[in-house]
Amino acid sequence: MSDTISRRTILANGAVAIATGAVLGDTRAALAQAGRPPADQPFTPVHTPNGVTVPFKLIGGVKVFHLVAREFEHEFAPGLVAKVWGYNGRSPGPTLELVEGDRVRVYVTNRLPEATTIHWHGIILPAGMDGVSGLNQPPIPPGETYKYEFTLKQHGTFMYHSHFDEMVQIGLGMMGMLVVHPKQIDPDRRVDRDFVLMLSEWRLDPDTTRPKTSEMTDFNLFTINGKAFPGTAPLVCRKGDRVRVRFGNLSAMDHHPIHIHGHHWTITGTDGGPIPRTAWVPETTILVPVGSTRDVEFVADNPGDWAIHCHMTHHTMNQMGHGTPNLIGMDAKGFDTSVKPLLPGYMTMGQRGMGEHGRHMAHMPLPANSIPMRGADGPQGYIDMGGMFTILKIRDVPAIGYDDPGWYDHPAGTVSAEASDEELRRDGIDPAAQ
Repeated sequence: MSDTISRRTILANGAVAIATGAVLGDTRAALAQAGRPPADQPFTPVHTPNGVTVPFKLIGGVKVFHLVAREFEHEFAPGLVAKVWGYNGRSPGPTLELVEGDRVRVYVTNRLPEATTIHWHGIILPAGMDGVSGLNQPPIPPGETYKYEFTLKQHGTFMYHSHFDEMVQIGLGMMGMLVVHPKQIDPDRRVDRDFVLMLSEWRLDPDTTRPKTSEMTDFNLFTINGKAFPGTAPLVCRKGDRVRVRFGNLSAMDHHPIHIHGHHWTITGTDGGPIPRTAWVPETTILVPVGSTRDVEFVADNPGDWAIHCHMTHHTMNQMGHGTPNLIGMDAKGFDTSVKPLLPGYMTMGQRGMGEHGRHMAHMPLPANSIPMRGADGPQGYIDMGGMFTILKIRDVPAIGYDDPGWYDHPAGTVSAEASDEELRRDGIDPAAQ
């Protein structure tokens, strides 16, 4: 029998929670923003850049959440907005943060135009709560609210997503992250920063407002927590912080090799659970397969602004960078001269590479609802990367929250610059031969 609940019951339960003073989410969120765990819990609350952790109500010893599936407008990056589907007005949906042993009750209200379900990806639970439409439960009809309830028997990094019409619903953004902290935390495993990053890919053509969910090969928008650079928020740390980053990948087709600059990290967990310390592997790049999570840990001991990005080069591009002909080496002067009387603003692009064109395109008329192929202005010039790219910002300060501290102030003599003739001669290089 399907487990439904009326709006009246939801409101009644909410009233009980308020009456008992058990609304805990706001306090936890405030402490997390300050980078400090609440005094009554041994773990550091997770931080989801560009996202939030959903608050819960404690009712009769059960942690109660409410997720609402609906359509809304989502901004992938400044100037690029689309109609997507998600939870509580977000894609990815808000992060659920729990503790091993918790009894969990999640109400899911469907405000989509079609049925839906939620699958708790990687969670061990009763079969009837697993969320596969038709197999484990009937689909949730539009306008109805269903209840999921189970006890968490494990800890680690997990995900949740629709398991009805997946190509469409996950392709439109029906996904989120779920973090379960261990009931007993090894003091040696305690971290100062615990970040959650969901990796996704989309096909959103210029002058359109809805992602193309039938795409299989040519995605043109790659996101971290639903944002493409320059819309991605940085990962902010204090020098010396022990950092954990939890990656999840619900892209339609692509794995993502995520690379960190200036550091190396250790792979410590998957959606199957923690990896024994004897099997930890040091890496600077970690492959996050489709439908998987990976945990990495490192010490933020190298101050500066450091890139974290997918190392598939097309995944650090935004719209307009795909499907262009190879014009490198072409002499287009004569062609441009002939075309400009008909199209005064015409300019052949790509004959000397594409690195500068992102900057030029930012100041040119573009199709509606589109962004340049990549990049944004940085402290040393134009950052010609976009898409699945963000910045790790480490500062040597007594304390720091999660707000962007601005660009790093490099110590004198530590920034690459043009070599002088004197330096070249000193090191046996003839300036005239350059």
